[in-house]
Amino acid sequence: MIKMYTTSWCPDCQVAKQALTKKGIPFEEINIEQDEQAAELVMSVNGGRRSVPTLVSGDVAHSLSGFRPQKLDAFLAEAGLQSI
Repeated sequence: MIKMYTTSWCPDCQVAKQALTKKGIPFEEINIEQDEQAAELVMSVNGGRRSVPTLVSGDVAHSLSGFRPQKLDAFLAEAGLQSI
């Protein structure tokens, strides 16, 4: 399962959610504005930045800030969820 760390105001988060839904890939959305532990996790994997959306699957974590389909495909490939 993919965990997607988001904020309510993030346009890249909306696009990433639509892209995963279109691909039929389930995910759990976690709003870092409402969950301080989630915010700390996002900062720990993004060099101290609250970069959203951040996707996590197992040991693989990628920020998709500045969303491009290629970023999503690279995350999915590294996480073993889809080949590029």
